[in-house]
Amino acid sequence: MQRRFRGPPTAVMVIVVAVIQVVGTVFASARQPDHRPLDLLAFALLLLGPAALSLRRRAPGAMLPLAVVAMASYLSLGYAWGPVFLSFALALVLTAASGMRGLAWTVAGLCAVAVVVGSVLGGDEAALIRVFAATSWLGILVLLGEGIRLRSERVAERHRQREAAEQAARDEYRLTLARDIHDVVAHSLSLINVRASVALHLGEKNPAHFRPALEAIKAASKDSLAEIRQLLGVLRDDAPLTPAPPRTIARIPELVDNARRAGLDVRLELNLPAQVHVHAPVQEAAYRIVQEALTNVVRHSGARKAVVVLRSQAAAARAAESLGTPAATATELAGGQLTVTIDDDGAGAAGMPEGNGITGMRERTAALGGRLDLGTVDSGTARGDAGWRVRAVFPLPGTGNGDRP
Repeated sequence: MQRRFRGPPTAVMVIVVAVIQVVGTVFASARQPDHRPLDLLAFALLLLGPAALSLRRRAPGAMLPLAVVAMASYLSLGYAWGPVFLSFALALVLTAASGMRGLAWTVAGLCAVAVVVGSVLGGDEAALIRVFAATSWLGILVLLGEGIRLRSERVAERHRQREAAEQAARDEYRLTLARDIHDVVAHSLSLINVRASVALHLGEKNPAHFRPALEAIKAASKDSLAEIRQLLGVLRDDAPLTPAPPRTIARIPELVDNARRAGLDVRLELNLPAQVHVHAPVQEAAYRIVQEALTNVVRHSGARKAVVVLRSQAAAARAAESLGTPAATATELAGGQLTVTIDDDGAGAAGMPEGNGITGMRERTAALGGRLDLGTVDSGTARGDAGWRVRAVFPLPGTGNGDRP
């Protein structure tokens, strides 16, 4: 929707124009004794033009014709010349500025024709100069209104683009918070639920299982509460009392330990060169994807084993045939890419609709220019056990290969 030219306040403009036309015409008529003296009709016509300007918002289509009628009637009755043209000129500019280009050009053309006809019939020696000046001013006034309209439209378009950008930023911000809240709550509550179920099932036979289960529940709930406090502080525009710990690749062992406490057999291998630099957003995305994948393994897949592997391209080539377990999670840095692969030996998510977790993984990967693939996979073991694979590939700008920063 185009933003119309607003201009000065209507009431102020009407009063100023009325004062200028009446006072200016009174002074001008004193020096034109050969013209008809001003009377009540003359003052009424002088005020009719400014009154027409009051219609600029309520009935803009009637403003210019009424101003033309007031000016033409005044001049045709032989009253003294003066600033009676001011209300017409403003009405012409405002009409063009409001977007009614056809009306503005039509009225300007008719006025130009009237000037030409009047000059020819009057036989004035300066008729040509008068016609040229009048038509030039009519064109200038319309073009002035057109310029105001174009500038107003550009300002409105910039305003719309700025609002759209701000709205997109707000939407992305809410989306990021939603992903973080889901990752924190889903991961922690899943571990608490699984560990509590294990404790209830085994605790009756062996009370020694109660203590590690309660310790796992306590640790998971403590971490979850800390992260939720940080997120709620952001939502309330409060400054966090302490900065939230960064979610990096170095913290993936904590995820592995939490999964182990939930009863999943997880093996961890770290084989990523220390000189390899992975940007913080990529590290956080890798952490969240591993977190979500392990959460889904614990909650839904029915898997029993998992392997978490962080490796560079060279290490991945040497260890390609050494994965002897039916489930694996691999983070590989190869040729300027960080690949996060999560394999499990469970049922996977084939045929099931994607939930918020998988949607969040897709959004995190796409935001960094990567891709996410889901599907069944043969683990490559001697038994040929099949499982489910989640693989995310992130580009790492500024790295030529896996062994150089």
